[in-house]
Amino acid sequence: MRIPLTGTDLTVHPLCLGGNVFGWSADEEESFAVLDAYAAAGGNFVDTADSYFWRKPGNSGGESEAIIGNWLAARGNRDDIVLATKVGSWPERPGLTRANITAAVEDSLRRLRTDYIDLYYAHRDDPDTPLEETLTAFDALVKAGKVRHIAASNYEPDRLAEAMRVSAEHGLARFAVLQPHYNLMERDYERDFAPLVAEHGMSCLPYYALASGFLTGKYAADTRVDSVRAEAVAAYFTDRGRRVLTELTAVADRHSARPATVALAWLAAQPTVSTPIASARTPTQLTDLLAMPALTLDPTDLTRLTTASTP
Repeated sequence: MRIPLTGTDLTVHPLCLGGNVFGWSADEEESFAVLDAYAAAGGNFVDTADSYFWRKPGNSGGESEAIIGNWLAARGNRDDIVLATKVGSWPERPGLTRANITAAVEDSLRRLRTDYIDLYYAHRDDPDTPLEETLTAFDALVKAGKVRHIAASNYEPDRLAEAMRVSAEHGLARFAVLQPHYNLMERDYERDFAPLVAEHGMSCLPYYALASGFLTGKYAADTRVDSVRAEAVAAYFTDRGRRVLTELTAVADRHSARPATVALAWLAAQPTVSTPIASARTPTQLTDLLAMPALTLDPTDLTRLTTASTP
């Protein structure tokens, strides 16, 4: 199954596989198993970043890109995969100056073992660098064939709007995709970005689509889970969070589905959302994620979940 990625000429699987766990909670062998399972199920859209995952003791950054590059080389399937990576938040290559972008893309191409990147993100805004400089650097990469499309993540709405204006005014490549923090527990996107994304014909690819695993239903307030993400979900154990889990479970039971599948289906059904991003440490975890495209939530399901999760 493929869907058009609005704002681009790319066609992608309805679930984008997040590579943030590769080289962090999944080693190369485990990452290969997940990537193989995703590709075998028809998946073709993989998201990573040059900064993944430098914070892990013993890592220096670029580990996820290197693992994905090794997998692409081993499987010989580069032309079958839509590949997204990012620049700007790794301490070794910080910011969005022209010099840094120009150097960082060569590093990423080398680690990914490819000569082009399908979707290249500004990982976070760099307020100290003029937008025109950043966008001119990205534009040069597009014209050189090293990048097919550019995208933005972790921008404020006014800065994103300004970036779109600068691109239009100077005839530069424009951000085609926005990757925001958006899920049933994090809904500021609807107010802050959705109108802007719709206005400019962009795609929305939400990250942390499962709220760091909270929306899988595997966490309980009084149960310790052996996961590097366990601490990240603690803030969601509020009355609202419990209400969301209750409705999520009820809708899942109605469809004989898993909570993670339902949470992703809700997100995919939201206006302007093209493809949720979710990651898996094991092929078993991937099963629930890959079930999302086949699950259609009816208006009652969507209303129940939207109402329960409204702050």
